[in-house]
Amino acid sequence: MTSDFSPTPREQLRDLIAELAVVHGKVTLSSGKEADYYVDLRRVTLHHRAAPLIGHVLLDHLEEAGLGTAEVDAVGGLTLGADPIATALLHAAASRGQDLDAFVVRKAAKAHGMQRQIEGPDIAGRKVVVLEDTTTTGGSPITAIEAARAAGAEVLACATIVDRATGAGEKIEALGVPYHYLYDLADLSLA
Repeated sequence: MTSDFSPTPREQLRDLIAELAVVHGKVTLSSGKEADYYVDLRRVTLHHRAAPLIGHVLLDHLEEAGLGTAEVDAVGGLTLGADPIATALLHAAASRGQDLDAFVVRKAAKAHGMQRQIEGPDIAGRKVVVLEDTTTTGGSPITAIEAARAAGAEVLACATIVDRATGAGEKIEALGVPYHYLYDLADLSLA
């Protein structure tokens, strides 16, 4: 007897994260704390099968939260973690005939050229969602939220792929920014 069960895109992405991104062993996190595992999302955000799934699964999640392309003009975050996620979302939206721009937030403004901290289409006066791959301390998305606000954007939300449940969500929400994530540690059998 054959099963008609086919994993959903969300389940497929979760399985790829568990398979490719979860590294077991002692590591020091960005918070300075030690952990017995590390979630290296770049192994997934830059993967040929996972990246398109990220775009579609996260776009679906944002749409369900009322943050579809009718409400959001652009997505982006602090380089490097957010860059492939923003690109995946841009491509997923385009494949659906929707308009969504992406932007990159540098850690500091360039000292030459246009001397911009945010690269890509101008986000002044636009509604944006800040992205992150894995949240631990919340430092990267908070830096991106502050930079986007300073550039004149309205930050509607922050979205991450994996939340490590270490207080980042609360810090982001304390800034008045709703916090969304696709997976938590229990989803990845890490809690």
